Amino acid sequence: MPSTIAHLPQQVREELTRRLRRTRRAFGEDDVQVVEAPLLKRAVGASALGNCMEWFDFGVYSYLAATIGKVFFPGASPAAQVISSFATFAAAFVVRPLGGLVFGPLGDRVGRQKVLATTMIMMALGTFSIGLIPSYATIGIAAPILLLLARMVQGFSTGGEYGGATTFVAEYSPDRRRGFLSSWLDFGTFVGYALGSALVTVLNLALTDAQMLHWGWRLPFLIAGPLGVIGLYMRLKLEESPAFQQQLDEHEKGLAQESAGSEFKTIVREHWRPLLVCMGLVLLYNVTNYMVTGYLPTYQTETLDRSSGFADVLVLIGMVWIVLLITFLGRLSDHVGRRPLYATGAAAMIVLAVPAFLLLRADGVWAPVAGVLLLSTLLACFAAPSAATLPALFPTAVRYAAMAIGFNFAVAAFGGTTPLVAEALVSITGDELVPAYYLMVAGAVGLVTVKFLPESAQVPLHGSQPMVGSRQEQRELITTSKALYSFSKDRSGAV
Repeated sequence: MPSTIAHLPQQVREELTRRLRRTRRAFGEDDVQVVEAPLLKRAVGASALGNCMEWFDFGVYSYLAATIGKVFFPGASPAAQVISSFATFAAAFVVRPLGGLVFGPLGDRVGRQKVLATTMIMMALGTFSIGLIPSYATIGIAAPILLLLARMVQGFSTGGEYGGATTFVAEYSPDRRRGFLSSWLDFGTFVGYALGSALVTVLNLALTDAQMLHWGWRLPFLIAGPLGVIGLYMRLKLEESPAFQQQLDEHEKGLAQESAGSEFKTIVREHWRPLLVCMGLVLLYNVTNYMVTGYLPTYQTETLDRSSGFADVLVLIGMVWIVLLITFLGRLSDHVGRRPLYATGAAAMIVLAVPAFLLLRADGVWAPVAGVLLLSTLLACFAAPSAATLPALFPTAVRYAAMAIGFNFAVAAFGGTTPLVAEALVSITGDELVPAYYLMVAGAVGLVTVKFLPESAQVPLHGSQPMVGSRQEQRELITTSKALYSFSKDRSGAV
């Protein structure tokens, strides 16, 4: 085998060979898409920053769940207040699939950028309105009803957010660096979570319980207004992704121009296998995600009777640790592959979930910190490759819709309900290790899913041209394709 192709990962060599056999010639300049560095940086940076703002908005509810329960459900017992608050939290996830069914097909028809701008402003409005809702003591039952409506606006907008943002960044990223560049999207997610956690922590430390209950809890939600304006401005400045633009330029829009209902049927009928793989990976990622970001603060305060300040700082430490790890792990996935990273994390989850929660329950400071760092490391193993892995499962024409459907149905069924289910099971059984068992089940599902996951590291996206980051990489790929084409002909006699 020539040295120019011997260095290629097997999955890349196989995909390039399939393309060369189909076209019966080596690549030319028109066959390889070059993404200029300034455009790439702006696309990745603006997407990550917009995602940071969006998930700051969405995440602050998790950190304030116990306080919100007291404000909007004052007549209930403390346990019922928390469960009611998490039930409202979970309600947003019920409407997420509806948002996905609307925004996904729309993103495949009118473009990723326009839909992402829409979801940004909807999320900001939904979050800002929560900060304005009067308490139950002021307007009675109307208060929790308005809270539920605001959460549903948040959930509906989020239904188009992650699928669109991952699709957008993946379609902009050069094939060799898609794992690293796409990991910046979830970097933005956890920075948003961390900022929300930091703000709530500062408020809890600076204000008395009475002040926090009376007006302090509203401040993080009210910040969403100006953040939404900034995020909207940034997303309106983005250009459409090269893969989607190429599809438009070549008039290959038949599938993308179908009605939403028709596209949904097509995805389920023709892409059900990758759809199931997508949902399995999303289950693994988001059960872990919402256990750490959504449930751990309440687990510390309500189940273990620790102070809200300690709980908030603990989760903040975990978020900062993920931020430090995630782009490193994204880069690692470009070199070792997505499958090994998922498989290692899932297997470790099965083995380490119980020890992590035993550490969280231990007295002192350092044992709980070690426990949250352990869980956060596992979460980073799932978060880092997701934005590169999930879009690669589907072709360009249906990528946004398929991502929105698979991601949001899985999150609605398993991710967003995690805090509610975990709290309810702990309350019913009295077993403080139930959350660990829940994570073990998620790890087992993830391990099975990885067996059916095709390796996509450095592989061009389905329905898109090979993507490179410079003219030099373009020339190298063209040279490699010529060597691979000749090698294939020598082995088979004809292509």
